[in-house]
Amino acid sequence: MRIAEVRERAVPISSQIANAYIDFSKMTASVVAIETDVVRDGRPVTGYGFNSNGRYAQSGLLRERFIPRLLEAEPEELVDESGENLDPERVWAVLMRNEKPGGHGERSVAVGVLDMAVWDLVAKLAEVPLHRLLAERFGDGEPDPTVSVYAAGGYYHPGKDEAGLVAEFEGYLALGYTSVKMKVGGLPPADDLRRIEAALGLLDGEGARLAVDANGRFDLARAIEFGEAIEPYGLRWYEEAGDPLDYQLNAWLAESYPLCLATGENLFSMQDARNLVRFGGVRPGLDVLQMDPALSYGLTEYLRTLEAIEAEGFSRRSVVPHGGHQFGLAIAAGLGLGGNESYPGIFQPFGGFADGIAVEDGEVALPEVPGVGFEAKSDLFKVMETI
Repeated sequence: MRIAEVRERAVPISSQIANAYIDFSKMTASVVAIETDVVRDGRPVTGYGFNSNGRYAQSGLLRERFIPRLLEAEPEELVDESGENLDPERVWAVLMRNEKPGGHGERSVAVGVLDMAVWDLVAKLAEVPLHRLLAERFGDGEPDPTVSVYAAGGYYHPGKDEAGLVAEFEGYLALGYTSVKMKVGGLPPADDLRRIEAALGLLDGEGARLAVDANGRFDLARAIEFGEAIEPYGLRWYEEAGDPLDYQLNAWLAESYPLCLATGENLFSMQDARNLVRFGGVRPGLDVLQMDPALSYGLTEYLRTLEAIEAEGFSRRSVVPHGGHQFGLAIAAGLGLGGNESYPGIFQPFGGFADGIAVEDGEVALPEVPGVGFEAKSDLFKVMETI
């Protein structure tokens, strides 16, 4: 078995929405296809990958560094002992050849895109869904039958008031979601508090069904002040109040805010995630970790990250990946994580899950097709087929 071709294309996922830090009017994503010389049903077996929203397409890094390394490698450097499938660890080592440690930045996204495609291939060549392959290799042997998901939305949008926010969340509840997340930090605190109270009115005042996300907007004083303002609501979590690498800010905030904090989606390596749980005041059994496998060197590195945080006393159930895509969903089910983000209606066609599988009471099942399951999401697979 050998890799015959690797293709990449930047695809727009633009939207007129914004969080407290950025707007998404020019957002793009890289989509890759890794084609092998194995032919089934008259077509080469091909793995696909893409990067999550919030980080732009990685065309330059992929085309100039990482795809050439993959294609220049000898086949035996990439395959497992059987010679009939890829070994993700070996592939990852080839991709990271001649890369210095540290400075994870954008290269972690480029490698993550390719790593997603590699794992899609590995499961397809083994003719099993990825969530089942992961449960057998790294989990309890049997994947979770469903995964808890929440609807991430509540973005700022021109002309969108509290009534518009409530209408958006009403739509999510009608789809089967039981909890939602909204953006804060982009307006004066009094305005954001009104938005929170409007959402809670829809949710019958149940704070545990609403999370808020500041996207790193606050300094320490504002983070603490906003935490004091929202504490009486009893929210599900208060997410990324300050800069994701300011571990001391998070630690000091945790001393003043007794409820759940969430962070980690902008940490892109095992070392950064380990530093967060060692030095960021993160509380086992209370706080939520949101590292995104598509942005942080892929599943291969994510397995090391999970091992590192477990060694520091954290359960896998405390991990709820950012990204809202099928790759994260398969990982959550196969490895027994605490849930997965979801973006109903935005960042399409990459957000959301398989066609015909509805969210029921805040839980979603997975398609029983080989690989990640991209082929079961028709709008997404139409894009992938054109790569």
